[in-house]
Amino acid sequence: MDAPSAVIFSLESDVLPYSIRVLLEAAVRNCDGFLMKKEDVMNILDWKTKQSNVEVPFFPARVLLQDFTGIPAMVDFAAMREAVKILGGDPKKVHPACPTDLTVDHSLQIDFNKCAIQNAPNPGGGDLQKAGKLSPLRVQPKKLPCRGQATCRGSCDSGELGRNSGKFSSQIENTPILCPFHLQPVPEPETVLKNQEVEFGRNRERLQFFKWSSRVFKNVAVIPPGTGMAHQVNLEYLSRVVFEEKDLLFPDSVVGTDSHITMVNGLGILGWGVGGIETEAVMLGLPVSLTLPEVVGCELTGSSNPFVTSIDVVLGITKHLRQVGVAGKFVEFFGSGVSQLSIVDRTTIANMCPEYGAILSFFPVDNVTLKHLEHTGFDKAKLESMEAYLKAVKLFRNEQDNSGEPEYSQVIQINLNSIVPSVSGPKRPQDRVALTDMKSDFQACLNEKVGFKGFQIAAEKQNDIVSIHYEGSEYKLSHGSVVIAAVISCTNNCNPSVMLAAGLLAKKAVEAGLQVKPYIRTSLSPGSGMVTHYLSSSGVLPYLSKLGFEIIGYGCSTCVGNTAPLSEAVLNAVKQGDLVTCGVLSGNKNFEGRLCDCVRANYLASPPLVVAYAIAGTVNIDFQTEPLGTDPTGKNIYLHDIWPSREEVHQIEEEHVVLSMFKALKEKIEMGNKRWNSLEAPDSVLFPWDLKSTYIRCPSFFDKLTKEPVALQPIENAHVLLYLGDSVTTDHISPAGSIARSSAAAKYLTNRGLTPREFNSYGARRGNDAVMTRGTFANIKLFNKFIGKPAPKTIHFPSGQTLDVFEAAELYQKEGIPLIILAGKKYGSGNSRDWAAKGPYLLGVKAVLAESYEKIHKDHLIGIGIAPLQFLPGESADSLGLSGRETFSLTFPEELSPGVVLNIKTSTGKVFSVIASFENDVEITLYKHGGLLNFVARKFS
Repeated sequence: MDAPSAVIFSLESDVLPYSIRVLLEAAVRNCDGFLMKKEDVMNILDWKTKQSNVEVPFFPARVLLQDFTGIPAMVDFAAMREAVKILGGDPKKVHPACPTDLTVDHSLQIDFNKCAIQNAPNPGGGDLQKAGKLSPLRVQPKKLPCRGQATCRGSCDSGELGRNSGKFSSQIENTPILCPFHLQPVPEPETVLKNQEVEFGRNRERLQFFKWSSRVFKNVAVIPPGTGMAHQVNLEYLSRVVFEEKDLLFPDSVVGTDSHITMVNGLGILGWGVGGIETEAVMLGLPVSLTLPEVVGCELTGSSNPFVTSIDVVLGITKHLRQVGVAGKFVEFFGSGVSQLSIVDRTTIANMCPEYGAILSFFPVDNVTLKHLEHTGFDKAKLESMEAYLKAVKLFRNEQDNSGEPEYSQVIQINLNSIVPSVSGPKRPQDRVALTDMKSDFQACLNEKVGFKGFQIAAEKQNDIVSIHYEGSEYKLSHGSVVIAAVISCTNNCNPSVMLAAGLLAKKAVEAGLQVKPYIRTSLSPGSGMVTHYLSSSGVLPYLSKLGFEIIGYGCSTCVGNTAPLSEAVLNAVKQGDLVTCGVLSGNKNFEGRLCDCVRANYLASPPLVVAYAIAGTVNIDFQTEPLGTDPTGKNIYLHDIWPSREEVHQIEEEHVVLSMFKALKEKIEMGNKRWNSLEAPDSVLFPWDLKSTYIRCPSFFDKLTKEPVALQPIENAHVLLYLGDSVTTDHISPAGSIARSSAAAKYLTNRGLTPREFNSYGARRGNDAVMTRGTFANIKLFNKFIGKPAPKTIHFPSGQTLDVFEAAELYQKEGIPLIILAGKKYGSGNSRDWAAKGPYLLGVKAVLAESYEKIHKDHLIGIGIAPLQFLPGESADSLGLSGRETFSLTFPEELSPGVVLNIKTSTGKVFSVIASFENDVEITLYKHGGLLNFVARKFS
């Protein structure tokens, strides 16, 4: 840029929101006149007048993938090499242009929990004998003698807690466990060993593919299983805050295939989740294109009640921001309340931003950030350099200087004093319920009609009780009974205070003689070994184990539907009494049917409340007036009797969440683990596809690729594949969880010689487009208006047959009939976004016609080559009198432009107008190429 422009930059950037300043810095640094033009830089600088009106490119510093969505991205990369070679290009040129980290963190399933010996593997799991020879790790309980410490009560397997906290076995990398009595290393719980053993056997093909990818693609680093979650490893290990590259300093920023990427915004790192296709474009050196966003300034004032946890603050802010309406906007926090929030509090808040619709929620770097980085192992010289740089480029927030606050599109205020303890549910994360209102709210849900909250249980059946016999004892189940209680790796485990609060509550509960009923499926899945470390060193882990919350492994499990099946006794009781049983988890997703088909009510809660509800055994309880249980003397024990004070939690946090833990985690990540290090993988330029593989398959996206794009083709006489209503999430669309035995995907796998025990999950098979296409729209909660009830079915109109969605789409494709989808408002909300577009594309869907879209999903539809059409404001399928049984035809103009209005003609003679929901010329270019993959591949040919 010339000197006058630089002066303007210096003067006008002072009033820009900090998040916009990061975009501006990247624009200036990458301004090449082609991908990033001077006009783009000036548009960002003029953000106040250009917000929401112009598209700008953004070059993130790095990319983060997790294996569920990362595997199709890497498979597409491998397939792109094949396509480039066929078109005459050099496949060796196809590799990521920016640092790309891939964490294998979504393949864990809970095959074993509580006591590994008593549990059979998950029926959804693979046949280990066919998966290949497993490592010769053996479970050998080992007795550690007392080493003479004054506080030691004996050997590590003696004593009341030692005998009841589960057997121990040989040590696994990345999961340091300390004896709670004398803080000496002890072996890993048997549960972790067995789950990791099964995980490596079940997913061997995928792991070999990942290792091949790390060898042949430059800038790709794979973090192996058993290490931790993508978003948490990103926070603890991968984040730089400031990049240093060839004597050049610039702000850290990241995009990736996980909605929880936003967590790093709490550390002052700009980042958000995008689809796999857009991520691949960034990996190939192209920028992310985004509409210059509005930035909502969220001023935090006051301080929270001592009994309010971070998750309460998160849910309170989530509800407030959702009510205000921040969809598609940046949120930036400021005010006196910000400095009272620790980094772990900030990252938890930032992690929830997808739930209130914001692109990201940004906390600028301040003194609290620097202090946190110092505690986590950043050396003093780097911190000094970082501070000086951030202050020089005006990216450092001085909380003492309120006179220099940026100008925002809108300012809202939230008083932390107004936030009360709460949970969220029973079907959606935005439906927040004050803890004091929980009992009355659940009873109201039983009465309400079936919908976002209601279950419509007849009044005379609401007090029904079903007795079950389990492990020699009789128990009673009723509406509200808790059958799943999971402290899981999503959202909360990055916050030591809430995890330690759960442990301290468990300790006090055990000491008071309280127990958890054995039929409740309890589990503890930490985000990384660091969490295990501080739970162990603080002495609370054995108490969690005593209540059934034993560590089951390190990865997404309950959150993504990978929980082990409930006992037959519980399942039969639920069916017999038509009971609304409950799951309680410390995550951020609770859509109906997500945890388990038979669990209809799911509540999000802080980790200590998950433990509390597990002890109570029901959500139909008023904690203020009703006891959790009784002690051995018959005295009632209430929640307030065992709830840890904030002072207790902070004391434990200061003593045990220390530099050594972060340092140890970093060292163990860099070392890898024995199974991963010994895993064999090819190193050829092109991946040697195994035609018999049911895990990794060369996808068909490039089958008809030509060197030049063809003209846009009209959509003629298209049938409606599905007629959907409002709030259809990507969970309804995209394959996730276990593969049902009656599904189209199961039939495909069975025809290839697999048994149900070998099906594994959709997430594990995302590298096979044939499985994923068959799993698209296979969610049992999908409500298709053609069918009239929740079921993954539709009507094939030429024959009149009611079929699985895939089977109907397959018939339509054989007949050469194009397809569209009719939908209502907020089509495509939620995550699991990649195959929510790829799947419909491979089913033959040419367009989606909806009242409104989730922006990222709409972008993904364009990125795969599906036209996003939108009804005119105030119109819908119902208002236009559409039945969905008509056929639809439309033609695209030669000069397609953003927001152009098109005319659709139906077979009944009706003609109506719709908006082609393209926002800019880049999206139109991608659509003309048949999607982003084809566009990028042509650049290499």
